[in-house]
Amino acid sequence: AALPEASCRVICDITQRMGTGMAEFVDKDLGQGTVDITQYNRYCHFVAGLVGEGLSRLFAVSGLEQSSLATELHLSDQMGLFLQKTNIIRDYLEDYVDGRAFWPQSVWKKYSSTGDLGYFANPTTDETRLAGLNCLNELVTDALELAPDCLAYLSKLRCAEVFRFCAIPQVMAIATLDKCY
Repeated sequence: AALPEASCRVICDITQRMGTGMAEFVDKDLGQGTVDITQYNRYCHFVAGLVGEGLSRLFAVSGLEQSSLATELHLSDQMGLFLQKTNIIRDYLEDYVDGRAFWPQSVWKKYSSTGDLGYFANPTTDETRLAGLNCLNELVTDALELAPDCLAYLSKLRCAEVFRFCAIPQVMAIATLDKCY
């Protein structure tokens, strides 16, 4: 079965914008993370915030949700950023070992006495463990600042299936951040 034309337009638009945005990061050296919170948020917007926007628009054009949901760009973006930031926090070691990182340098450099993101990879002293925990707590707090907007978005949903589709990952993200904090 073919997708309705309105859905195809949304998917094409979001995919184009994601590709264009992600292309900004192709030549960047992300071995030590993003430069600052602004770049971190921009990256998260392109890889996940636009997914949130696209889903909102799809829910609206399909008739599952009110058409006004398609205009909730900020809340849709925040839903995606919350999930992406949670994944980035959770996947620190795997990403670092693979030679990529997304933790903002403006955050982690406050806590790394070596000036290297790998400082947190194998904490062998109480000082290193405490520094890692403080860094992690700052990143978790940054992510949790998005929770009120996520709740506001969820409160706008009327279709039970769409609500579950959106709420379950958000609850899982909160549980993940709880374990990290």
